[in-house]
Amino acid sequence: MTHFAGIPDAAFRFYSDLEHNNNRAWWLEHKEIYDAAVKGPLTLLLTELEPQFGEAKIFRPNRDVRFSLDKSPYKTVQGAFASVAEATGFYVQLSADGLLIGGGCHTHTPDQLARFRSAVDAPSSGEVLRAIVQDAKAAGFAVEGERLKTVPRGFAKDHPRAELLKHKSLTAGINLGRPGWLSTPDAAGEVARRWEQLRPLVEWIGRFAPA
Repeated sequence: MTHFAGIPDAAFRFYSDLEHNNNRAWWLEHKEIYDAAVKGPLTLLLTELEPQFGEAKIFRPNRDVRFSLDKSPYKTVQGAFASVAEATGFYVQLSADGLLIGGGCHTHTPDQLARFRSAVDAPSSGEVLRAIVQDAKAAGFAVEGERLKTVPRGFAKDHPRAELLKHKSLTAGINLGRPGWLSTPDAAGEVARRWEQLRPLVEWIGRFAPA
């Protein structure tokens, strides 16, 4: 079996060129580059990380254009997700800008959202999440997700964890660009290190707001 050797520079050139040539003819002409520089190395990376983080799914490169005014047929990023629960897990993405690493829950069902808010409201679990989020920010992650403008109905406006209650989804991510280690086998360890930093967030969501 071939071992992961890094993400080659050709992957990022591919997406830079795709941004200016987003059509089927160009894609088919350059599909070998996609397979060799993007899909192949990413598959090897995820296989190496699987014992630590579980099986990951590489997203399809095709866009769903049925309800979009933008009819560009291909995504200008390649993402992959190692799921630990419904919509919850570890994320990695390649694009012309480089590498993005993230984790959390990208969407909540109504039942999940109710459980999430209840857990945020409870001091025992809510304060744990607040500390987790603070640690993620201190480590350089941007804490994001879909948010309400105000505290949801049924909770005090001056709730001590009001900002967390506003979240309808909760993720943390960091854009790393194209560091020198990205094209080397060390990239697997670097991705693993940052996913480990996000494990408390992922596991909190999986425990207190499961599917």
